[in-house]
Amino acid sequence: MQKTENESPTSVRWAPIRGIPIERRLQMLAVCTWIFLLFICLVIFAYCFTHTFLWPLLIAYVIFLYTDKAPESGGRRFEWTRHMIIWKYFVDYFPVKLVKEHDLDPANNYLFGYHPHGIISMGAFANFATEATGFSELFPGIVPSLLTLSSNFRLPLYRDIILALGIASVSRHSCESILSSGPGRSIVIVVGGAAESLNARPGTADLTLKRRLGFIRLAIKQKASLVPVFSFGENDLYEQVDNSKGSKLWLAQKKMQSLLGFTLPLFHARGIFNYDVGVIPFRHPIVTVVGKPIPVPRLENDQAEPTHEQLVAVQEEYIKGLEYIYNKYKNIYAKDRKQDLCLID
Repeated sequence: MQKTENESPTSVRWAPIRGIPIERRLQMLAVCTWIFLLFICLVIFAYCFTHTFLWPLLIAYVIFLYTDKAPESGGRRFEWTRHMIIWKYFVDYFPVKLVKEHDLDPANNYLFGYHPHGIISMGAFANFATEATGFSELFPGIVPSLLTLSSNFRLPLYRDIILALGIASVSRHSCESILSSGPGRSIVIVVGGAAESLNARPGTADLTLKRRLGFIRLAIKQKASLVPVFSFGENDLYEQVDNSKGSKLWLAQKKMQSLLGFTLPLFHARGIFNYDVGVIPFRHPIVTVVGKPIPVPRLENDQAEPTHEQLVAVQEEYIKGLEYIYNKYKNIYAKDRKQDLCLID
């Protein structure tokens, strides 16, 4: 929503109390549930400690939390959780749309590279951790696992919910375990990671990709075709405080990334009851285009690792595939862009 001429640039526009369709209320509820899910889980877990009769169960759960191998072996997937009605409202909030460029053979395995990271990768979650956009209908026989940091699986209750959705750890062991577990099993990696999130701003598509060869090495070793995926609108969900390279804020964010493996962009969008202040994403369409699979070279019998030349050659093809998607759809789904796709690192 745009401010009118009579409104101050700093004024907050409040949402009306009445007159909002119930569908939009439910959409907001679904998005808020996902945004605040971690906080809700931690509060519930902490509250349980106030009841001493629950302590034996809580101690057993904590032991289980640190010994459970599910995050490293493909998650603990329950299909019914991916079909819950809440995710349909979540998708309709933006809304999110999934576009298929090419069929995928369920006899093969695939590594989907998702771009851009955005602030929270809403499109990746909507398309690959739920069935609200119809992934299984578009790609029958393909079973994707969205991957995230291993540290997320140390968070009580929250980790069990994301495991049920098929989300797993992005560790090498986890990737290899999933890709070798049978035909159709595939992984989704948000390639740009934390570094790319620091460049997520409306109207831009700055990707951290030039030096990212690890996912290509993994695909070659596991004989998994690479599938470029681009989400138009992912970077348009939040505004971000200026953190130009070399600034104190940027240095602090990079230091946090080096220490913890993730960083925290200073972002803002709208609130539950207003259109200008808060951490709820803007209602902006997300269109996720799944590109044509890129075959990877086979290793020789005496070759344990792909050569640098092989990695670079596959990377070039992958970038071409990604650029093809962007250029084909940019004038349809990114009409309000400030610049075109740019590989910055």
